[in-house]
Amino acid sequence: MNADVETTHGTLRGAAREGHLAFRGVPFAQSPDGERRFLAPQPVEPWTGVRDALEPGASAPQDRLVPQSFRANGPESEDCLFLNVYTPATDGGRRPVLFWIHGGGFSHGSGTQRHYDGGPLAERGDVVVVTINYRVGALGYLYLGGHGGDRWGAAANAGQLDQIAALQWVHDNIAVFGGDPDNVTIFGQSAGGAAVSTLLAMPGARGLFAKAIAQSGTANRLGGRDEATTTATAYLERLGLTDNPDAVRTASVDAMLEAQGARGALRPLVDGDTLPDQPLDAVRDGFVSDVPLMVGTARDEQKLYVAPDRAPIDDSELERQVRAYLPRRAADQAAAVIEVYRKSRNDRGLPATNHDIVDAVATASRFRMPGLRLAETQREHQPKTFVYQFDWESPARRGALGACHGLEIPFVFGSIGRTGDDRMSGSGPEADQLSGQMMDAWIAFARTGDPAHDGIGAWPAYDRDDRQTMVFGRESGVQAAPFEEERGVWESMITSPTS
Repeated sequence: MNADVETTHGTLRGAAREGHLAFRGVPFAQSPDGERRFLAPQPVEPWTGVRDALEPGASAPQDRLVPQSFRANGPESEDCLFLNVYTPATDGGRRPVLFWIHGGGFSHGSGTQRHYDGGPLAERGDVVVVTINYRVGALGYLYLGGHGGDRWGAAANAGQLDQIAALQWVHDNIAVFGGDPDNVTIFGQSAGGAAVSTLLAMPGARGLFAKAIAQSGTANRLGGRDEATTTATAYLERLGLTDNPDAVRTASVDAMLEAQGARGALRPLVDGDTLPDQPLDAVRDGFVSDVPLMVGTARDEQKLYVAPDRAPIDDSELERQVRAYLPRRAADQAAAVIEVYRKSRNDRGLPATNHDIVDAVATASRFRMPGLRLAETQREHQPKTFVYQFDWESPARRGALGACHGLEIPFVFGSIGRTGDDRMSGSGPEADQLSGQMMDAWIAFARTGDPAHDGIGAWPAYDRDDRQTMVFGRESGVQAAPFEEERGVWESMITSPTS
């Protein structure tokens, strides 16, 4: 049985599932192709009659170098600005809204990947879940202002502007889906977490969300226009358009995706307009002082990115690799960092080979320390600031992945045992229990700004004194300053006058 709703642009027909309704493939902006390529998203044209919202819309064109297992499923097209709504009922209720921004390195992914189905979360929490697509790769993050693109309206941060357009659509329409437009929580993982952090500092997003969750991704150090122009120059050279950059508007999608092999960093940038300041600086200045924030990372993020058959490395190579992840001013402290990490891992019974030490340092450099810095900065203004660490270990590769990057997603969405593929997450009663604990925490935070609930007990706010952190694992609970000696060595590198 289907269900119809009347949006600001026309009538949508969704599918009635057991326990909730699903509206998929909903357009929130016009197709950004043809003359609209690289431009800011434009409002949807109204339609007459009933438009089916029964199947997902196309995903944004995906980076060709990304393995198929990480790419979005199904059709790809520049006509990709669609979202999906999962709701318990279209009854006029004012339910909290959870607005998901997918990850994928700003080069791949979509809001309809199998673990992102919002139905289980909507049912469990009596909340509305929205998942979105946005432009990725060059189509979403190529900066052309240094090559004359601003003459014809090219927008910096087009992918971020897509997210804001989707948030505006939610603000204007979510009430007819049973959601509360004044209680929207943005959440995302990896590049999605970085997108969340970026939205914190974008004036165009102000007032469109009330709370934020950044999972394994921040935007503490974004490049500016000069760096982005250099990246665009290399990209145009690869396309053969150095002498005619305007022709990028009509280049084939295949050619553009092929050129991303030399893309450099295609990601949000501080352009002075859509994003006036570094997100961390905006947070420090109190720009989102009214926004409760939850930040978290997995214990072993880096292990997702390493080959399963690495040859052993000796101590000199260990020191060389660790040095690459440290602040340049502190490169001479690599040996001391290794000593701290080896003792920390041995004391906890965790793997402590040379490769394991590199992975742990990389995890801290890329994910944990930026996440803690974001939380510490927001905590100066917002008492409802919370930190978590995800410790559940994947059974894949005979446990070699540990608690790796992205592993928490099926637990948050309640997709354990629902996708036919639990090789990464594992399954069984303990996995189900952890999933319930995490779903209820995300739901509670979306409802009240406090993620505590009976299943995990009290979850105190994070601060620099106690550093109370919810550790999710086989036994979840709050720990004061977990892995503090590791965090402390980074703090000393950052604050030491000799570093």
